[in-house]
Amino acid sequence: MLRQRIITALLLAPLALAAILWVPHQFTTGVLALLVLAGAWEWAAFTRLSTRPLRAFYVIAVAAVIGVLWFIGTDQRRLDAVLDAALLWWLLALLWVVFFPARKSQSVTAVAGFLVLVPAWLALVRLHERAPQLVLFLLLLVVAADVGAYFAGRRYGRHKLAPQVSPGKTWEGVYGGLAAAAVMTTIGVFWFGVSALPFFTLCMVAVLASIVGDLTESLFKRHAGLKDSGSVLPGHGGVLDRVDSVTAAAPVFLISLERLGIFS
Repeated sequence: MLRQRIITALLLAPLALAAILWVPHQFTTGVLALLVLAGAWEWAAFTRLSTRPLRAFYVIAVAAVIGVLWFIGTDQRRLDAVLDAALLWWLLALLWVVFFPARKSQSVTAVAGFLVLVPAWLALVRLHERAPQLVLFLLLLVVAADVGAYFAGRRYGRHKLAPQVSPGKTWEGVYGGLAAAAVMTTIGVFWFGVSALPFFTLCMVAVLASIVGDLTESLFKRHAGLKDSGSVLPGHGGVLDRVDSVTAAAPVFLISLERLGIFS
């Protein structure tokens, strides 16, 4: 499994670099939209929309919302409201994971898909508009946290993080992920030439958010009786299995970046 994951990652890495760094912003915006729509197709399964027409309808609805946001792209106030709604959702998701992991709601799950996917698209697009390197850094930060958590959890994992949601995750994995992310953040300080303390703060908050994103997707998969969100990525599962952490980290990273004024 690990070998398959590595091979898939190595094959996807050049494509990701090209989409982030070497093509026009409009093209990257479209690629991100396609990824979100692929995620919407998988999310529809969490809501138990089992037939293809119903899942397609869900994807079309997400696409329509993205289209509206693209159309009002100059209205900063409304776009900020979307990101603020995402922050509120992730706080509620954390409470759900911690206190009510057994509670299920098909309608809430359907709405949650919009709150997870659409703001993530918006945040990544705005980050890319600011500087493509910010998107690349965010992805490397999340990957570093995931890799650190994976190996620390396998080697030292003893204390379960959320056994009713994702039994394989441990607190030791969290610490390993934060340590690996701290190394990546140190690189980022020199990469962007920014003040260390505020940048460390926003990166650690983004990584913590990424953990909530990972756990939230695990919660919905468990409710739907699914092991993976899909099978399109060998060794990784579905698109959501690969980007679940980013969906939470991206809005938090962008909002923190803008409100701390680090790059202003």
